[in-house]
Amino acid sequence: MVPPARLTQYAHGGGGASTIPPGELERVVAGLTGGGPAADLLDGTGADDAAVLRAGGRVLVSSACFFPPVLDDAYDWGRVAAASALSGVYAVGGVPLMALNLLGWPRDALPMELAREAVRGGRDVAERAGCPVAPGHGIDDPEPKYGLAVTGTADPDRPLRLDTGRAGVPLSLTKPLGLGVLAARHKATGEVFAHAVETMTELNADAALAALERGVRCATGVAGHGLLGHLYKLARASGVTAVVDAKAVRYLDGAREAVRDGFVPGGTRRNLAWVTPHTDFGRIGEEERLLLADAQTSGGLLVAGEVPGAPVIGELVAQGRRALRVR
Repeated sequence: MVPPARLTQYAHGGGGASTIPPGELERVVAGLTGGGPAADLLDGTGADDAAVLRAGGRVLVSSACFFPPVLDDAYDWGRVAAASALSGVYAVGGVPLMALNLLGWPRDALPMELAREAVRGGRDVAERAGCPVAPGHGIDDPEPKYGLAVTGTADPDRPLRLDTGRAGVPLSLTKPLGLGVLAARHKATGEVFAHAVETMTELNADAALAALERGVRCATGVAGHGLLGHLYKLARASGVTAVVDAKAVRYLDGAREAVRDGFVPGGTRRNLAWVTPHTDFGRIGEEERLLLADAQTSGGLLVAGEVPGAPVIGELVAQGRRALRVR
């Protein structure tokens, strides 16, 4: 099914770059979370990742993620959206149990067959995760949006948290960066980056399991707020300074060229503006700063510890004048 125009042209933003800036979102929800038996909600887990609730002898995990088209191919967009939603559960050490579709669709502008393709892509990725998908909820929306609300469970004795980072622990990153700038190039030019699609649809299940097996207790997902944004939240919650070795960070092929050619999403620039007051960049230039702050869609896990196959990109040290330091 070929849409009347490229699918990404119906979106004002896409993927992680469409995320509300972290500072703004924190102000909106300040004092408004909780309600009911709020004491059972576990503090220290990543709000960007999932909510974690202790219920009797179990720990329940709830995650939701949806966004406008990040790709022109509806099926691949659906796969990416589902992988991103599932990542919220994996980022707190959980296992997904079931999911609901979340769909917004411009019924008068785009064929419903394309919506079905997006939902099919989400179903196929969730099936790979062993997670059944129920019909969920759909609305008539002037901008297409798709994602999942996911329910899972976690080991009550070892959820992955934001506030358990300790000085002297290495930092590992399980996926390369650059997804945001390549998505911006795709939207502007129509160029397809198969390696980026493969990265975005890769589940974080194995990485989360490997982290838990090695005794890791602190981690978060790297998504719309970029590596530096999510790392800042981890350092702030844990009361440490996070040091990033810029030369150790992996980037997708073509990411640097995309930045040099001006394909930088607004979300990436907003991320950089947010973390800059909290970061000592030393001699790190603008290109590197933008890549480190790049708004990711279905990115990897940022782990306070070592994970087989994932490069060590820095370390946590005693709290200094700023929460982040890039060398």
